[in-house]
Amino acid sequence: MTDRDADTRGDAEDAPTVILDTNALMMPVELNVRVFDELDRVVGDADLVVPGPVLAELEKLAAAGNGTEATAAAVGRDLADRCRVVGTEASYADDAVVELAADAADPNDDDAGNAGYAVTNDRPLRDRLLERGVRVLGLRGRTTLQITEP
Repeated sequence: MTDRDADTRGDAEDAPTVILDTNALMMPVELNVRVFDELDRVVGDADLVVPGPVLAELEKLAAAGNGTEATAAAVGRDLADRCRVVGTEASYADDAVVELAADAADPNDDDAGNAGYAVTNDRPLRDRLLERGVRVLGLRGRTTLQITEP
């Protein structure tokens, strides 16, 4: 999968990178969280990125049935259109998020730009990201996102 054009907010060179996990894109339906409004509030302009395996996971979940999870996945898949989809070496969604977020957070990498964040509510994934020095945006309270520093 290759990068695709998307309506990202801000200049990718100056804006921090924000990697979105599957459950981050499902938050609007499952938790009534306005994810993009919250990202604007907490981070401001950002280069929003969805790993290819996250998009594939959303498509699989959306096709799985008619329940709330399938609806949330279908909405999440549509919301991913607002982001830049990036292919990864990893085929598993969580591994892809860690791969991209760790690359973006690497201060020794000249291509890392303005190191950024990952958005997830998945505790094991959050812990993996924090161990690799990635700032994590997660749900605090009922409908707001907050940064957890490594």
